[in-house]
Amino acid sequence: IYLTRFVKWPRYIRLQRQRAILYKRLKVPPAINQFTQALDRQTATQLLKLPHKYRPETKQEKKQRLLARAEKKAAGKGDVPTKRPPVLRAEVNTVTTLVENKKAQLVVIAHDVDPIELVVFLPALCRKMGVPYCIIKGKARLGRLVHRKTCTTVAFTQVNSEDKGALAKLVEAIRTNYNDRYDEIRCHWGGNVLGPKSGSYRQARKGKG
Repeated sequence: IYLTRFVKWPRYIRLQRQRAILYKRLKVPPAINQFTQALDRQTATQLLKLPHKYRPETKQEKKQRLLARAEKKAAGKGDVPTKRPPVLRAEVNTVTTLVENKKAQLVVIAHDVDPIELVVFLPALCRKMGVPYCIIKGKARLGRLVHRKTCTTVAFTQVNSEDKGALAKLVEAIRTNYNDRYDEIRCHWGGNVLGPKSGSYRQARKGKG
């Protein structure tokens, strides 16, 4: 006997499914619907390879660096502060400030942020400021880049000279897919797809009419 539909699933799975069905049934405004248009897999893979060099240091790495600096100072070798290396900048407030000051070279936003209101304004802000942005699948993937479980958005501010060509290629592709298509994207509503029961009922009513 096929009993899958009678299984009592865990609450988080029920919520996931209910949310997915709601997004199909209701009319989703373009500002929210644009988060369904994630970057294609090939470009996303190339994009995620680049930031590994620019991951921020962990607590242990920072502790070791400061300890080594303190030992040098104690040995009387003088305290020379090192230049801050280029790193990824993470989280909404930081990235928003960078975009407003036009210091971000590329902004990467997760498609599954919950609540979506946290990042819903970012694409419009990026376009206004002329900063290239893209939407990528998985906040957990972005989280791994900055040593966290999840992350809503990350931004590139600076890269080393050897990576400037690779970043420029990515920015060009991303700008074509997102920034240049912004007017087209903001016209597309999502959802409004009927379920099988409602669809067949409507068809039957049309047949009678």
